[in-house]
Amino acid sequence: MNARETAWRLFSSELNSATYEIKGDDEKSPSYVVTRLGAIVNRVLVAGVLTEKENVGTADEPMWRGRIQDLATGNFFINVGRYQPEAAAAMADIETPAFIAVVGKVRTYTTDDDRVFVSIRPERIVKITEAIRAQWILDAARSTWDRLKKMKKASSLEGLSEKMLIEKGFGEKDAKGIMTALEQYDLPNSTIYLKSIQTALRTILPEKNIDLGLPEDMSDSPDEIDLEPGSIGSNNADIEDIILSLLDELDTDGKGAPRDELERRAESEGISSMELEETSNILMDKGLVYEPNLRYLKRI
Repeated sequence: MNARETAWRLFSSELNSATYEIKGDDEKSPSYVVTRLGAIVNRVLVAGVLTEKENVGTADEPMWRGRIQDLATGNFFINVGRYQPEAAAAMADIETPAFIAVVGKVRTYTTDDDRVFVSIRPERIVKITEAIRAQWILDAARSTWDRLKKMKKASSLEGLSEKMLIEKGFGEKDAKGIMTALEQYDLPNSTIYLKSIQTALRTILPEKNIDLGLPEDMSDSPDEIDLEPGSIGSNNADIEDIILSLLDELDTDGKGAPRDELERRAESEGISSMELEETSNILMDKGLVYEPNLRYLKRI
């Protein structure tokens, strides 16, 4: 693959659910995170609101951590150190909240209990306008839809292989990514990513109650889906009650509930990490919880 990689546009729901990494042969070789939709990602371009930043280093050698809400599906997490001087200088100057765009490389971190977290190491951070953020959301929605269609088409084929996909007209990178994703994750849950696209379109078209209908047949293009006002009709009340109960239980020292423990307990209740993130955002919007820092969530 080329040394200078394409900067992917994808939502946090897709990036954060990736757990498989292709590591380079040596220290200078690029590494890649493979998403469940088959994107082989080295670099990304993400945009959203920098909601929080924290210097976990020193004044002389800052090490910035930040959370960027993509306003569609969740949060990206960034880590900026001394080896990214331009990005570090930008982080020091930007006051939260602010619309920003980040170009950077993805990194994974595996905990002692084998859970994988994805973060971004920025090469460049710039402040942007709300209009540019809306354009990024549209670009990310389009690219997500494109990967969904390709995955749907590939999974319908008999005797699937990388060679077959190339013979069917798939690009080499797409074929490799799809096969790797299917081998590592199995067939993805398309509903999760359709909801991401729907939420994205509702974000940039707030006057419309866009309902994609969450179809199983994804052979049509987004422009051919009925965008008349409607609603999904989902109810998150039960999940909200569970999360609020867990926050009370896990806040043992008044600092709030540790996010890693909250995620672990939520999973035991059948709540996925994406559902936890989505519900946490809803509870914050309702003024029921807040984030005292990046690692804790606390009831008000």
